[in-house]
Amino acid sequence: MSNPVMWHNPRCSKSRETLKLLEEKGYTPEVRLYLDNPPDPEELERAAAELGLGPMEMIRRKEAPAEGLSDDMAPGMLFAAMAADPILIERPVVFYKGRAAIGRPPENVLSILD
Repeated sequence: MSNPVMWHNPRCSKSRETLKLLEEKGYTPEVRLYLDNPPDPEELERAAAELGLGPMEMIRRKEAPAEGLSDDMAPGMLFAAMAADPILIERPVVFYKGRAAIGRPPENVLSILD
């Protein structure tokens, strides 16, 4: 069994619950602390494609840095904003075999697993 990759924020309860769920299902995810090791704009664009989402759907709109960001902006600008300020990235994101899911709720990630 290959292991999923998880963009994780240990301070987030949904992120912790998703990690626990993956482990309970027998997976040992490769955990990336994305706030310390943020994805670059190109990685974020690939993540959006795997998620099947537009960039604004990946943004935590309640975060202060999201003020002023909108669907009217070029996708590249939104990916750059997330890369520059990774607190904007909705979490957690789990990647597995070319697919991805946001763990809100944590059970969402089950749809991409074997």
